[in-house]
Amino acid sequence: MKELLVRTSASPGAAGPALRRLYLVRFAFAIAWAALLVVSGGAIGAVTAVLVVLYPLFDAGAAAVDLRSSSASSTRGLYGNIAISLLAAIGLGVALTSGIPAVLRVWGAWAVVAGLIQLAVAATRRSLGGQWPMILSGGVSVLAGTGFVLMASGPNPALTGVAGYAALGGIFFLASALRLGRKHMPRRSRTRSTLCASTRRNA
Repeated sequence: MKELLVRTSASPGAAGPALRRLYLVRFAFAIAWAALLVVSGGAIGAVTAVLVVLYPLFDAGAAAVDLRSSSASSTRGLYGNIAISLLAAIGLGVALTSGIPAVLRVWGAWAVVAGLIQLAVAATRRSLGGQWPMILSGGVSVLAGTGFVLMASGPNPALTGVAGYAALGGIFFLASALRLGRKHMPRRSRTRSTLCASTRRNA
């Protein structure tokens, strides 16, 4: 994790690789978290409670790491993300005592606000490249959050949709990491890859 804490705000060329590593970590966490929630069955118990509170706490921690490697234009949004994620963790902890509908309402409200923040931060980072998946992810988060709030008032509310939301968010992080990796690949490596591809086509 120490590598992720290196301040790289000096140049976009340095910030890109640090952001790519962070996105890969977030992808791995989201997929593992979603799998554990599905395995837990979605019913509120000790394991589910820990997972539900852990997700926004991890999000706040990731935003704090991101803050160390960000330009000034995106820091306000990241501070907002940290604050809203910590509030969400507290709210979810309280909601767990009331049942799944309360959890969905809090999660949905957090997803809407966090999605708007993610969209805004990604828009300020377009020069880094690889941000369109993050912009799309922010928009999807707003829609999904609204859906969770509506689902809470419907018949048979369940947490399975939350697992899908996390997994999809992880895929967006992976897509962004791959695009960042391609853009910030050293020129020599990029040229070698292009020559190898050309050689294979001519063979």
